[in-house]
Amino acid sequence: MKRFTQYLLILSLLSFGSLGTIAAQEKSEGMHQPPKVLNIIREYTKPGKNGMSHEKTEAAFVQAMSAAKWPTHYLAVDSMSGKPRTLFLTGFDSFEDMEKEATAMEKKPALAAAMDHAGVVDGDLLSDTDMTDLAYREDLSLRGGTDIPHMRYFEISLFHVKPGHDKDWETLVKMYQTAFEKMADVHWATYQAVYGQPDGTYIIFNPMKSASEIDRGFAQGKAFEAAMGEDGMKKLSELTAATIESSQTNLFSFNPRMSYIDESWIKADPDFWKPKAAHAAMKKEEKSEKK
Repeated sequence: MKRFTQYLLILSLLSFGSLGTIAAQEKSEGMHQPPKVLNIIREYTKPGKNGMSHEKTEAAFVQAMSAAKWPTHYLAVDSMSGKPRTLFLTGFDSFEDMEKEATAMEKKPALAAAMDHAGVVDGDLLSDTDMTDLAYREDLSLRGGTDIPHMRYFEISLFHVKPGHDKDWETLVKMYQTAFEKMADVHWATYQAVYGQPDGTYIIFNPMKSASEIDRGFAQGKAFEAAMGEDGMKKLSELTAATIESSQTNLFSFNPRMSYIDESWIKADPDFWKPKAAHAAMKKEEKSEKK
């Protein structure tokens, strides 16, 4: 939700990935709803160990899960700002389903062994790793459902709310919802940290098809101010200062080579998710036509 973040940063002078894969539920054709529970594994790579080096070790995880035809998928996104790192996003309908996933994998010794081995090899490239579990806040989101298979970036914002100000935070977000609800191209999904982050942590995902949406977001300033009005902008500024301890926004790009995605994503955009497979299919079709 980049517009939300930009205005918070400007007003308060503060300085923070089926969502698809992510076991999302389709409500309409091409539209995926954010999962109710989102698990994020964050891997920081050592200097010079990101890029192709990391992709090579991560391929072992994808191969192991593909060979086992594992039903749970995940999306990998690479940082384009801040320290080099990759986020692995996996979604579930509930924490109970997350538990079932772990239990089911324990009953697959071959898969578990392959994953353990891949983890040892991959670990040599990492300087640090951590894990966070989030709960979807539909009431604090705006048009959360989107065509994720055709997206290419996440703008991810992390907000730390001051103790005792969660209700103020909800009021603040709803002010942005009201101002932006008439702008059809604005959308975001809000999550509240349950485990792995300090209390009062909220993470907002804004999916984008191209970087041009960043430029368009900056250009919407006047429309936002007009929707808020002078009194609304003043209240927004005061509430922001009173509510938010800190915030940070970073940009991430989707990485198809490190993602273990559902077949429907590949069918939706094969050139991006499986470029070699798409090329092979095209060549096969060409040969068939010549016959």
